[in-house]
Amino acid sequence: MRTRAQEGALVLGAALCTALFAQVAIAVPGSPVPITGQTLAVVLTAAALGPGRGLAGQVAYLLLGAVGLPFFAKGASGWGALVGPTGGFLVAFLPAAFLVGLAARQGHDRRWWTAGPLFLAGQLLILAIGVSWLRMKTGLDSATALQKGFVPFIPGGLIKAVIAGLVMPLAWKFVRSRAP
Repeated sequence: MRTRAQEGALVLGAALCTALFAQVAIAVPGSPVPITGQTLAVVLTAAALGPGRGLAGQVAYLLLGAVGLPFFAKGASGWGALVGPTGGFLVAFLPAAFLVGLAARQGHDRRWWTAGPLFLAGQLLILAIGVSWLRMKTGLDSATALQKGFVPFIPGGLIKAVIAGLVMPLAWKFVRSRAP
């Protein structure tokens, strides 16, 4: 049984991991949305921590960034980042973390052939919510919003899903080999 301090440390660790991966950011010409490592952190921490703690880790991440810590992409922070055109991608971390954590609880993160599709689904959920928000906030038509907020992110999403799909089963195998 974990203590509250241990549980809190796990949640804070997920927030800090996401903040660290957010600093891996590549500008996309013509798009307000950069390619970042955040979504990789979201799916990995959600799979490792489960739905409740995975969600709590992303809530902590968003709150810490909103109050001014440089946690968002390229060191950005503040409420403006959450309510602006790219805020939907950030807010989408919440349902993605919960749903990936829920599927991981059922063991879908234990084998690469189920983990990869799970993590791709988490990435696609983030992109779908983010594009909808981007369209609403900017008044872009659907095709343009997809061109600016979805299409450029497909290759990275696939790569991140493959990375997570390979890392998590290996991590679980390592954990099992270390168990008493």
